[in-house]
Amino acid sequence: MGEEVRIMRLVLLGAPGAGKGTQAKMLVEKYGIPQISTGDILRQAVKDGTPLGLEAKKHMEAGGLVPNDVIIGMMRERLKQEDCAPGFILDGFPRTKDQAEALEGLTMLNAVVNIDVPLDILLARLTGRRSCPSCGAVFHVLNNPSKIEGVCDACDGELVHRKDDNEKTVKSRLDTYTSQTQPLIDFYGEKGIVVNVQGDGKIKKVFANIVEGLGR
Repeated sequence: MGEEVRIMRLVLLGAPGAGKGTQAKMLVEKYGIPQISTGDILRQAVKDGTPLGLEAKKHMEAGGLVPNDVIIGMMRERLKQEDCAPGFILDGFPRTKDQAEALEGLTMLNAVVNIDVPLDILLARLTGRRSCPSCGAVFHVLNNPSKIEGVCDACDGELVHRKDDNEKTVKSRLDTYTSQTQPLIDFYGEKGIVVNVQGDGKIKKVFANIVEGLGR
C-alpha cells in the first residue's frame, strides 16, 4: 500500500526474436499500463471511422504507406485516453528519428528499453520456429519442441518451416532492424534514458533486469 505510484512511459525496442512480445506482456501486468502499437492504433481508428482513420484507410487501400503526420495524429489521440494516465509501452513506434522527435512534442518518456540479443542466438530462435497452418500453434525445435517431431501437439496437424524463417531472409530482416534502430538508440542514448538489457537469458531473469533498470 505504501509503494510509490510511478508513471511509466516506455518505448520498447528489440529485434525480431528478442522476446519483446513476452516481456511487454509482463510489463503490462506489473505496471498496469497499456501496450500500444501503431498497428493496433491504425486498425482501431479505421474501425471507429475517425477522421484520421478515414485518411489512413485511403492510403492503405491504395497500397501506400500511411503518412507520418497521420500516424503522429493518431498517437496524439491515443495517448490522451484515460488508460494512458499511469503510463504506456510503445511497441513499434517510433521507428525513425523523425518520429522520435515528433513524439517529444506529445509526451515525455521515462525510459527506452532495448532488449539486446546476439545475432547467432536470434538466428537460432527464428530459423528454428515451426508452425501449424491448421490451428496456428508455434513450436521451436530447440526451445519448445513438439512431442512428436513434425506433428502439432494441439491438433495433430503437420508442422511447417515458414519460408520467411530461412536464414537468408532472417538475416535480411535483422539487418534492416539494426539499420533502422541504431539511430533511435543513439538519439535516446544522448538523453540518458536507454536501458540496455541482455535478452539471451531466462525469461524471468530478463524481466527482472528490465525492472531493475527501470528502477534506476
